[in-house]
Amino acid sequence: MGQPRLEERRRDDVRQDEGLLELSFVIPCLNEEDAVEAVVADALAAIEAVGVAGEVIVVDNGSRDRSAELALAAGAVVVHEPRRGYGSAYLAGLPVARGRFVVMTDADRTYDLAALPAMVERLRNGADLVLGSRFKGEILPGAMPWTNRYLGNPILTAMLNVIFRAHVSDAHCGLRVLRRDALPRLGLSATGMEFASEMVIKAAKRGLRIEEVPITYRPRVGESKLSRVPDAWRHVRFMLVHSATFLFVVPGLLAIAAGFGLLVPLALDRGLGDRSWTVPAAIAASFLVVVGSQVIQLGLYARTYASIYLGDPEPLLERAWRRFRLEHGLAISALVLALGLVVTLIAHLNDVSDPALGLLGLTLAALGVQGAFSSFFLSILGLSEHAVLVRHGRERG
Repeated sequence: MGQPRLEERRRDDVRQDEGLLELSFVIPCLNEEDAVEAVVADALAAIEAVGVAGEVIVVDNGSRDRSAELALAAGAVVVHEPRRGYGSAYLAGLPVARGRFVVMTDADRTYDLAALPAMVERLRNGADLVLGSRFKGEILPGAMPWTNRYLGNPILTAMLNVIFRAHVSDAHCGLRVLRRDALPRLGLSATGMEFASEMVIKAAKRGLRIEEVPITYRPRVGESKLSRVPDAWRHVRFMLVHSATFLFVVPGLLAIAAGFGLLVPLALDRGLGDRSWTVPAAIAASFLVVVGSQVIQLGLYARTYASIYLGDPEPLLERAWRRFRLEHGLAISALVLALGLVVTLIAHLNDVSDPALGLLGLTLAALGVQGAFSSFFLSILGLSEHAVLVRHGRERG
């Protein structure tokens, strides 16, 4: 049958030697022959400084130089992952780790491992994920471009904190330590640089305890592999896709507020101007309200789906679904539809020359119809949730 692949052999070792190691370094590597030997040596020295048993795993991500050979010679276990990507490398290396705690760092020697004992101590005291913080520590001259230091990293970290309430100062630091038993709860899957954001986002959303330790950040050895704008966009895209509130609900609410804020005054006040601008303004306002309502509905669908099928809890939404039934949604939709029809009828009977009042009525009527169908769709998702629970119960039985 031949020799098993290295990854398979190491996973067997995990099952046989569970709990024997305290620390596992997992280091992604792509063409880092100038630094990888020193990084492995630093990692082994750091394990010795902590005073525990450990291992160093280098994930060769398709290097075309001698990186894998040099890492192996320096004392590391080498796992080969030909699929390129920062996340792909970690997704191949993390399952191989045997240690109780997993240390993640880069192969370019940018991270000083002197802070590792303090980071491990945080885990022993109950933290689930400990991030290094370059901004609370020291960034040596030439280590980070000013665009990353003063724009990219602070803006992306602030965005992540606002959306997911992670309360961290350096969300994209590559030096981090976590409990290996926390990995199943995280369910990591990103294959690119957004893997760093995914870990922090999911840790925050699942209630894991996140802490930070100041570290020293040094100039890299060798050529950088980062693509600043594409990598930044990957982080932004990942954050938005995983936050239906900021991707759908917030823009939808703003559109509805702006639309009604313009449409209601136009409908109720006849002294705002002539039809040359009030009619187009009323049409645009109605458009904003209807589109905003549709966007919010998409957000509700996305959050409900994520809660049911992706294991992504949303306590506030789940409490609302337990109290809010199909009949409630239909009743509210009927009231909005009736109000819209009444307003439309009033506009028709008054025979006003300005159509803004009629547009307000039709807009409310459209919201009522949308609300009714949306209530049915959310109810179907609720039935799907019941079916999923029943199926899982049968599987467990």
